[in-house]
Amino acid sequence: MLRTPTDETRLRILAWLKEPAAADGVTADAVAERFSLPRPVAVTHLRLLAATGMLRTSRSAGGVRYHRDDMRIAEVARMFEKGW
Repeated sequence: MLRTPTDETRLRILAWLKEPAAADGVTADAVAERFSLPRPVAVTHLRLLAATGMLRTSRSAGGVRYHRDDMRIAEVARMFEKGW
């Protein structure tokens, strides 16, 4: 996660998940479609964000859904603000 992709895809995913339309979470297919990514690339970004705790997952009939974890995102932001 600390390696920032030059296209800022992960940041764009996090920003999108903050929108009311994504309140119920999104699937990897939705991320792939939204950002014109191959599904495996979208899954890689989502898994990395989940592994760092910035996303939570839930299961539904449609598969795995990803949701922002705003508390963890704020915690990471504070670490960077302190010069970590």
